[in-house]
Amino acid sequence: MDLETIAKVTGALGRTRARAPCGRVVRASGGLLEIDGLARSARLGDRVRLGPPPGLRGEVVRIGPDGVDVLPDGPVDGIARGALARLSPAPALAPDDSWIGRVLDPDGRPLDGRPLLPGPRTRPIRHAPPPAHDRRPLGPRMETGLAVMNTLLPVVRGQRLGLFAGSGVGKSSLLAQLARGIEADVVVIALVGERGRELRHFTDDVLGPDGMARTVLVAATSDRAPQTRRRCAWAATTVAEHFRDEGRQVLLLVDSVTRFAEAHREVAVTAGEPAALRGFPASTGPQIAALCERAGPGTGMAGDITAVYSVLVAGSDMEEPVADWLRGVLDGHVVLDREIAERGRFPAIDVLRSVSRALPAAASPSENAVIGEARRHLGTWDRAALMVQSGLYSAGSDPAVDTAIAVRGPLESFFARTGETSVPASFAALRRALATAGDERGH
Repeated sequence: MDLETIAKVTGALGRTRARAPCGRVVRASGGLLEIDGLARSARLGDRVRLGPPPGLRGEVVRIGPDGVDVLPDGPVDGIARGALARLSPAPALAPDDSWIGRVLDPDGRPLDGRPLLPGPRTRPIRHAPPPAHDRRPLGPRMETGLAVMNTLLPVVRGQRLGLFAGSGVGKSSLLAQLARGIEADVVVIALVGERGRELRHFTDDVLGPDGMARTVLVAATSDRAPQTRRRCAWAATTVAEHFRDEGRQVLLLVDSVTRFAEAHREVAVTAGEPAALRGFPASTGPQIAALCERAGPGTGMAGDITAVYSVLVAGSDMEEPVADWLRGVLDGHVVLDREIAERGRFPAIDVLRSVSRALPAAASPSENAVIGEARRHLGTWDRAALMVQSGLYSAGSDPAVDTAIAVRGPLESFFARTGETSVPASFAALRRALATAGDERGH
């Protein structure tokens, strides 16, 4: 065993608590366990181990004058009145370089069947973002591997983007393409509430060995307790912060914030917070904002966390609460459209409904002119599409519509380009697509 491994094992043993405050279960009601004897010691978010080893775990969600309420992580079958409850501190992680290429749960335990040692220093999974006045501005433009995001929807270092999509329109594939293609030293992915069978498929087939080679994947499947699913997004952000503080450029992908918000709703309502907008308690918006603010540009010699947060929008409803909250705190949003996906064009990005707030600063004047021209043609086609498709438009009636019709096919082909390694090459391809209109007029 090498010295580094010995140091990790020694550190982990040193953090083990020999003694812990204890209480007893006095009541089980509505999915909560009431524990007597911990009211003076427990804090919200602390963990509790119930029963004899290995025992059931839970999270303190409410503290009363005489006892605490604990939301268990699993079924409470076999837990009786008087069962022992041992208090543990709030969750913390000790990320390490050896975690790269691994799959783990929100508590830092491996899910890929191989041993995983913690790093030398622990950090809480919930804490404040860097001071706002100390943070750097957004950094330079990054190559993404996708032609449309290299040009019309640029991503810059430290930017936070929302990915809004319904089910089955290519969201997971787009996230994997970003994980493989975007410029970053480390990629951290949170799969919040994902289906169990999808985990292996995502790592082996969607990401593949090349994608996993620089990735830490934190997963909490849909069968896990809501507090565990909520903790998944916090844990992944904590891992990203560890690598950022080491001076690395980090890409953080959270799939999805919708499931994070739903998990928070379950925990908050169970703890007694009244439901509000569409069943979400009032604390949901601040929780989403607090999660997103932890990403972004770093301070001093630290790196940056460039983040993409996916949102599941049922029926393409961009006004539903989670989508509305997220748009208010991010630096842009990318919308995937089901109609585009059904036409077979992937990534199915609706460029007109998508916005990158990195523009115009992220592009040169000539590049902004090309982007503006492409958007004008797309807007013209969008307004005239119904008339053209129904046969009510006559060629030559409107030069702008004629140009939009001529350029639509080449632009569709351009939006489907992947594997782009150069921003200049992507802009050259976009200029060639737009030049089609001039070629058509020449003929």
